[in-house]
Amino acid sequence: MYFRIIKSKAISVLLTFIALLSTIPFLLVLYFILKNGISVINWEFLTTLPKPVGEPGGGILNALVGTIILILIALFLSVPLGIMVGIYLSEHPEGKIAFFSRLVSEILQGVPSIVIGIIAYLWVVKPMGHFSALSGGVALGIMMLPLVIKSTEEILKLIPNEIKEASLALGVPYYRTILRVMIPAGLSGILTGILAGVARIAGETAPLLFTAFGNPFLNFNILKPISAMPLLIFTYAVSPYEDWWSKAWGASCILVIFVLSLNVITRLLSKR
Repeated sequence: MYFRIIKSKAISVLLTFIALLSTIPFLLVLYFILKNGISVINWEFLTTLPKPVGEPGGGILNALVGTIILILIALFLSVPLGIMVGIYLSEHPEGKIAFFSRLVSEILQGVPSIVIGIIAYLWVVKPMGHFSALSGGVALGIMMLPLVIKSTEEILKLIPNEIKEASLALGVPYYRTILRVMIPAGLSGILTGILAGVARIAGETAPLLFTAFGNPFLNFNILKPISAMPLLIFTYAVSPYEDWWSKAWGASCILVIFVLSLNVITRLLSKR
């Protein structure tokens, strides 16, 4: 009996040690990024444009604004469509359309981001004849869509069917029941999926190389090329200038903190 207790505690300690061991690579990466990037971040770094090539100083304002614009475009394109598809799949789980939609969503979630970038290039960049923030937003929206669909479908399935039946029994139309009863009841789960999608697309670089392309100037026109944090980090990291290397570390630090914050918020919402 004592041997089994000791063996059980030993296995418990071993599993705890392995679980803690798996966090070491993440902590090392986080420490290294914070160590090299936190000293670069200041007010000028966040509120000024990049200096010309070879000239020290400047900031990453264009990349910050560009990232926000790209995320907003992706949200505008993916959230309404993703919620509607998720509602359909939760209300009609059986049938050929539901099977095909669910299959396409699962396949799309596993498609490499660079392939999605090429698709956006063929769909948007080629017809327009130039790179743009719109094409970058389309690529990121495609990447985000499966997460919104899946989270909406799963959270609506967890809502008791009696709530919908009670609303319909009171004479509330079906569409108002969905919009005013079902969606508010599953809002935290839907928001969790949306934030998880934003956390996924915020650090993507490959699709933006084929679509947004980058811009050293501050741009609010979605029909023109635009900068973004991942693009700026990539450009600065492969440059021969030490000043740009330090700015790449600073931008990496901001991006990591942003993605980490979104993941923490997502976890807090999912607990609800």
